[in-house]
Amino acid sequence: MNEIQTEHRDDVAIVTLHRPERMNAVNQALREQLSSELNMLNRSDAVRAIVLTGAGDKAFCAGQDLDEASAIEWQTLVPWLNAQRAMYQAVRDLDKPCVAAINGVAAGAGFQIALCADWRIIAPDTRIGQPEVKAGLASIVGSYLMTLHTGMTHNVQLSLSGELITGRRAHEVGLVTELAEPSDVFQAACQRASKLARLPATAVRLSKQRFRAMTQAKFDEACVAGIRAQLECYAQGEPQQAMRRFLEARNKA
Repeated sequence: MNEIQTEHRDDVAIVTLHRPERMNAVNQALREQLSSELNMLNRSDAVRAIVLTGAGDKAFCAGQDLDEASAIEWQTLVPWLNAQRAMYQAVRDLDKPCVAAINGVAAGAGFQIALCADWRIIAPDTRIGQPEVKAGLASIVGSYLMTLHTGMTHNVQLSLSGELITGRRAHEVGLVTELAEPSDVFQAACQRASKLARLPATAVRLSKQRFRAMTQAKFDEACVAGIRAQLECYAQGEPQQAMRRFLEARNKA
């Protein structure tokens, strides 16, 4: 089953997270396919820029698939988190401009995918944020990625409350690049990607590689710290309890 769909518009590749029935939540297949697809597009001379978006109009990506996450135990936690790290790294490793068209809610892993892109476009009332603490998980990798875009006050607010904020507020605090009306988000992202695709490719590649070099060590450190923190959270049983309550409430709805 294809959890990722790609189309090409001239020299822009449009990569769509395609699990609309689950609000494009991240599972193993989506992680693996997204990483593989981005790596392939990065090697293609025909592609000069990439747009990342989600299928449907409800979600860019609602975060982890809780059916999968609820089945994780401490024995399988490390490879699961390393697979997450590889997915984020695939976005970070792009030597071509990457524009996230945040066409609906972007939470948790979806928010973090968007933070790894170069340009984020969102509608003013679309919800975005870092709800890990509500699922019993420490906010480690996401809080690091937010330091690249916003200050400590807003980072602490989002990481400790787990609350989602509007696209308008995210733009005010520097987490997104540009606002557009809901019906215009995708087209605005394609237009921006086309403009970026026309820039000299070598200069763009070297600039992006420098940004990556400036942040890679801290990203790696955050991923290692995240493993330690989530192992402790799982040892306490908090994620399992929080996810079980969510799934029970969903099944009753």
